Amino acid sequence: MSAVSVEQVAEAMYKLVKETYGKKSLKAMDLIKAMIEQFGEECSKDLCKLAIRQLMDSGRCVYSYFGGSYITLPPENV
Repeated sequence: MSAVSVEQVAEAMYKLVKETYGKKSLKAMDLIKAMIEQFGEECSKDLCKLAIRQLMDSGRCVYSYFGGSYITLPPENV
C-alpha cells in the first residue's frame, strides 16, 4: 500500500475548491473530510493540514473570512 503524498492531497483539494468555487464555501474541515473519504486511511488529518498549508504558501488558495474561515481561490485565479 503506497502512502499518499502531501502534493497529491494538495492537488485534489485544489481541484475540489476550484470545482465548488462560487457554488459552495468550503471550510478546512470540509476539505479534510473530503480527502479522507477520497484517499481512505492513507490520508491523515495532519497530512491534510500540511496540504492546506502548501496551498496557502504557494498562493493557489487563500483563506476568506465571512462569518467563518473558508478556503477559496485568490481573486486573480478566477
